[in-house]
Amino acid sequence: MVKLLKTIAIIILLAGVGNTFISPNQELNAEEKNDELVKSYTKDKFEESVERLYKSMDLNSLDLDFKVFRQALIGYYNLKNQQLIEKSGILSIIDFEKPSTEKRLFVVDIEAKRLLHNTLVSHGKNSGWNYADKCSNTPNSLQSSIGLFKAAETYIGKHGFSLRLDGLERNVNHKARERAIVVHGADYVSESFVQKWGRLGRSFGCPALPMTEHKDIINNIKNGTCLFIYKEDSAYLKNSDFFDLETAQSALNESA
Repeated sequence: MVKLLKTIAIIILLAGVGNTFISPNQELNAEEKNDELVKSYTKDKFEESVERLYKSMDLNSLDLDFKVFRQALIGYYNLKNQQLIEKSGILSIIDFEKPSTEKRLFVVDIEAKRLLHNTLVSHGKNSGWNYADKCSNTPNSLQSSIGLFKAAETYIGKHGFSLRLDGLERNVNHKARERAIVVHGADYVSESFVQKWGRLGRSFGCPALPMTEHKDIINNIKNGTCLFIYKEDSAYLKNSDFFDLETAQSALNESA
């Protein structure tokens, strides 16, 4: 596809030249302009695809910030390109810029263009009161971690049916399994708890879910899907290995 675009671009650029002699420098300039045209076309197509996907699932009405959704998609396609997730199509997003009183977990089916789940999710008790203001990768910190994770295998533990998480970003969340950061159900994640206390209950760092929904959600995201936990952190986004825009553009455009 990219080769075809380059060929078309070169033809367009040189068509107006007619039979005029073309020097090596002119050929080089044409190639540079062609590359810029291809990059511009690819970027525009990517942005249009992201916006179309966002609108098709009506995520704006659910108050999922477009910026967060776009960032999650870029991370998802980078992980997919590096074959770090085994199960494509499903993307889970937790937006820690939102308070715990809001439904800040979104699970979407990218291929079916469908929202699967939108619900409450807790953060760690040492991350903050109603907002997850502080995040950590440190054992026993009782704080949540941000970044890209792989939703791995299920098990039955002290919280019942649960899902292990593998943190994919070194020094950001790679100790998630060691810290036993897992997805599980909890009684303190409910609208009634919010009404009584003005916030959700807090975990030891786990993204805990409502008892009425956790089994369905875990079954939909288990065995290798992507989970992105977002918190506004420019240093993290800049230094992460998984937010290369060109990689995401190519992966999305090839799958379109």
